[in-house]
Amino acid sequence: MSRMDYAAQDADIDIGRLFAALWRDKLRIVLGVIVLTGLAFAALSMATPQYRSDARILIESGESIFTRPQNEQNASADNAALLDPEGVASQVEILTSSDLLAQVAQDLKLEQNDEFNPVGSMSSLKAGLVALGLVEDPSLLSAEKRVLHGLRERLTVYPIAKSRVIVIEFRSQDPVLAAKVPNALAEAYLALQSRAQLDTTGKAASYLAEEVSDLQKSVREAEAAVASFRASSDLLIGQNSSVLATQQLGELTTELSRIRAERASAEARARNVKAALNRGASIDSLSDIVQSELIGRLREREIALEAQIADLSATLLPGHPRIQGLQSQLQNLSSQIRTEARKILSGLENEAEIERAREQELVADIGQLKAASANAGDNEVELRALEREAASQRALLENYLVRYREAQSRDEGQYAPAGARLISSAVVPVEASFPKMVPMLAAAAFVSLIVMILATLMRELFSGRAFVSAAVPAPAQQVAMSHPVVSAVPPRTVQNWPSEHGIGHAERRFTDTSTSEQGFDDNYGVDALAAHLTESGSDRAIMISPEGDAGAAASVALARRLAGEGLRTVLVDLTVSGAATRRMLHDLDRQGITDLLAASASYAEVIYPDFATGAHVIPTGTADAEEAMKAIDRLPIILDALVSAYDIVIVECGPTNADALNRLVGEAGQIVLSVFDPAAPEIVEAAENLVEGGYEDILLVTADIADEAAIAPQAYRAYAR
Repeated sequence: MSRMDYAAQDADIDIGRLFAALWRDKLRIVLGVIVLTGLAFAALSMATPQYRSDARILIESGESIFTRPQNEQNASADNAALLDPEGVASQVEILTSSDLLAQVAQDLKLEQNDEFNPVGSMSSLKAGLVALGLVEDPSLLSAEKRVLHGLRERLTVYPIAKSRVIVIEFRSQDPVLAAKVPNALAEAYLALQSRAQLDTTGKAASYLAEEVSDLQKSVREAEAAVASFRASSDLLIGQNSSVLATQQLGELTTELSRIRAERASAEARARNVKAALNRGASIDSLSDIVQSELIGRLREREIALEAQIADLSATLLPGHPRIQGLQSQLQNLSSQIRTEARKILSGLENEAEIERAREQELVADIGQLKAASANAGDNEVELRALEREAASQRALLENYLVRYREAQSRDEGQYAPAGARLISSAVVPVEASFPKMVPMLAAAAFVSLIVMILATLMRELFSGRAFVSAAVPAPAQQVAMSHPVVSAVPPRTVQNWPSEHGIGHAERRFTDTSTSEQGFDDNYGVDALAAHLTESGSDRAIMISPEGDAGAAASVALARRLAGEGLRTVLVDLTVSGAATRRMLHDLDRQGITDLLAASASYAEVIYPDFATGAHVIPTGTADAEEAMKAIDRLPIILDALVSAYDIVIVECGPTNADALNRLVGEAGQIVLSVFDPAAPEIVEAAENLVEGGYEDILLVTADIADEAAIAPQAYRAYAR
């Protein structure tokens, strides 16, 4: 299996390997950062310096308290519309309009500047791009359009958030020009605002003059219509601007109420006096009689006579002539008092009759005035309509007259305040805004570092070395390998075994022959086998060691070699003695493949890291062998699971035959015959058995313990001990 195949498996990313890759390639990363930063420095050194300056305009009403229009409500509404966000945005659009920019370009003579008219100073690179059609030819545009295009590219106009301030920013190769353009644009904008106000004021004055003339005629006609209708309808106006008939009707109604009250009062007093006289009751309690002077004098004389009679009665008898004379005078006085009382009663009755007659007259007059007032009401409605029309025409005329006088005075005085003012002029910049060498180089170095780190991490991820299978634990330690892999010709198979060792020459089956004498070169070594397995994409290698534990050295050396190349490698030890396990683990009493078959342990519990390299190993195990063999059918499933989690699975079978390989060889598996002593007869017998069993594609590898020592010296020393 290749390194790239591992990325498609169910795997996790090994962060430790990523950091190890960064540390391994630190020199390359530093060199890349230096090169990229140097290129950025060269590019910035060749860049043309750009200077930037800005002017600031505050959008506000230019009116003062002395010149503000009298119609304050309308003026406030206009100012609010000017100062809202939409109004500020509209002013930004005016500042960037083509007419205003063309005026600024003409005032500053920008068409004579090569920066804005690049036809004559076009670089050779740009000329080449124009010739290829990749860039528009500036000579095809008019000089005005070229200048406007250059201005728009270098000009930035924007409002400051939550304010009414507009910033006019401009950049140029010339620092003086960088300050001139914003100031010129601001001045042109303010002048444009003033001219617009002045034009509006002049047009308003002309319009108002015509309207005032027409309104004056309308007012005269309306007032004449009011006077004519009042005269024709006899609607005379009395006090309080009311019709005379209506006013008289109100007055008579008030008088009628008063007469009725007086008549009722006279009748009541007359009834009281008459009742008292008829009953012969005392009249001293009647106010109308008591108030009479004559009756008052008579009462005084009556009282004096009564006092005199009382005095004389003390000395004279009632029949005395003097007392009788006084009694006769007293009776005469009483008779006179009653006579006067009847005169007062007669006066009261006459007064009541007069009031009654007056009441009747007023009722008749009021009836006549009611008819006249009703007729005047209809005429008054029409009269009021005519008066309202005249009043509205008069008010409109007065309003237009005020506005006309204001507009005329502004127009004659050329007074047109702009809706903005310049609060900050652009100054000539001292330092270039581009390029900022130090911060830009720092940014380039930082970006270069990020790019190199990402490139290193991506290379590590795409190679598959940074992935860890999710089904097995990550190795406890990674040991760097410095021994190169020999990837020359593919390892030799049984078919291309030297003829003197061929399968058909049984009489010469490596008897009494040494490895060096029979030509066992690097083509039978672990390096060649590892290269062949990697290039062919094999997912498992079935190692057969006919010579017993000595042949397991090749399996261990192969596993460590593949792990050193960055492949996820696991060795499954199926030998009875645990020959492979002894070379990779210090402690042999561990759970392994038999425990996995017996379902007494999980994958994570039986997989251990090699103490010398990054390879993994599954030892023989501690479970009962007979119990494990009952579940031998699970072995292919276990191997398939390991193949999905690792790049390559090495199975050390020890001495075995072809029949036992049916459960071990997969679709992309390779059978490897481990040879330690070529003269051993077990080698040829095992090869013939495999060929007869249908396994003709058999690889050979020399099981030399020196290979193991070269790959992992510490492992070799531990094994030797």
